[in-house]
Amino acid sequence: MLRAIIFDFNGVIADDETPHVRCFSQALKEFGLSLSPEEYYGTYLGMDERTCTALLLTARDGHSDETVVREIQARKAELFRQHITGHKPPLFSGLVEFVKAAKPRYRLAIASGGRREQIDLALRETPIQDDFEVIVSADDCPVGKPDPAIYRMTLGRMNALVPQDSLVAPQECLVIEDSLAGIRSAHAACMFVLGLATTYPVDHLHEADLVLPSLAGVNPEDLLMRLSERLG
Repeated sequence: MLRAIIFDFNGVIADDETPHVRCFSQALKEFGLSLSPEEYYGTYLGMDERTCTALLLTARDGHSDETVVREIQARKAELFRQHITGHKPPLFSGLVEFVKAAKPRYRLAIASGGRREQIDLALRETPIQDDFEVIVSADDCPVGKPDPAIYRMTLGRMNALVPQDSLVAPQECLVIEDSLAGIRSAHAACMFVLGLATTYPVDHLHEADLVLPSLAGVNPEDLLMRLSERLG
């Protein structure tokens, strides 16, 4: 029985992958690094910016300088902050309805490779800003996806809020992801995964337990029934 739903953020809740890529690419360029949209979507999507930056620096210099990584992250955050001031990212169609329908029965959380400031800005003054009991971001977890650390940390923080006899097991969690790195992260944490083809085509997400084009018109109970049928 599933008791909790954990959402990735960028590409699942907020439709903001494009401006994130643009701001990240600009920050990298200012430090002499390059990242094309094709490279991002083909290789790095689902990784947090820290991991991606470290890989790019290592490829160029043979090692990753943590000071430079932090400087690039700070510059990207500044650029995105400037962007979001006048361009609040929209939430995906059907997302609000899905969260509101799930809230009474399931514990809800966010586990994102994005920065907490960016998540808070995107959720602020939306109908779902208070519906997630736990939000874990790249600021909290030192290791990015596809490592399972962020999903294990999210579940640990959720369980810290309840008595011992109400703990949620990993096998009682459904993760909603839009990238292969995220799917692998959740599976490595022993959780079930719904893949949303909001960023990649359906066939790219074949490792998920179930793949849908979006959450538009999706009822949580119907979804979990479909998932149960697929898993046998």
